[in-house]
Amino acid sequence: MAGSEWVVDATAENFQQRVVDASLDRPVVVDFWAPWCGPCRALGPRLEAAAAGRDGGFLLVKVNTDEEPGLAQAFGVETIPAVFALRNGKVVDQFTGVIPDDQLTAFLDGLAPTEAETAAAAALELEGRDPPAAVAAYRAILAADPKSAAARAGLARLLLATPGNESEAARLLAGSDWGEFAAEAGRLKAVVALLEAAHADADLKAARAAVAADGEDAQARYRLGEVLAGRGEYTAALAELLAAAENDKALARGPVRQLMLKVFDVIGPRSPAADAARQKLQMLLY
Repeated sequence: MAGSEWVVDATAENFQQRVVDASLDRPVVVDFWAPWCGPCRALGPRLEAAAAGRDGGFLLVKVNTDEEPGLAQAFGVETIPAVFALRNGKVVDQFTGVIPDDQLTAFLDGLAPTEAETAAAAALELEGRDPPAAVAAYRAILAADPKSAAARAGLARLLLATPGNESEAARLLAGSDWGEFAAEAGRLKAVVALLEAAHADADLKAARAAVAADGEDAQARYRLGEVLAGRGEYTAALAELLAAAENDKALARGPVRQLMLKVFDVIGPRSPAADAARQKLQMLLY
């Protein structure tokens, strides 16, 4: 619909900004169409009218497949019109062809956050400034919906920030159906795994003493890396694990590599720190 701020065109150059980035603020509906496509000309005005009528309920982004075949290919578009809905940078629903009004309405209604999702977003905002209030908010969500992935991940994240809550966090993370929270759940499970090793102040003191007594002792270096990882000191832990790997290639191929992979899961498998440590380990081994 001409003149509506909620209907825009996208190209390969601005797709990241207009679609992916924009979907972090509100749902985005991407309409793949072409001027010669009759069904596209029938569906397009209906989508545009809905975007204008819902006044910011979602952003409609039009992609002309004749002009942007690469974008269509990236989405696996084989027939048009093809419509994709994104939230938080990910596709959450889609359809092809022209669908009846009631189905289109249901599709668009499904883009709005549920009451539980709205509550989880509010709890997430609380995490940084009032963690106890965020814990209470997540627990309230779970009381109403024990399967809420957002609340399970959020509560587990807060519990792991305070020593002594690992068991409850592990129970929360044991479930499935994580959806868009799968990556965060995987990261938190890795944190739980690292916390299984003894890492109290006394353990750290003993591990440091062992390394001070013999810096060439690979097992001592490994143990110190294990303690540091359990305490969340990941950069220092990787340094000790690499030192252990340099002194004992067999240890490097087994326990050191396995523990480093867990650390990578926490800090991000493709983060700069993980890439650098991975490269150093490969150089030591090969």
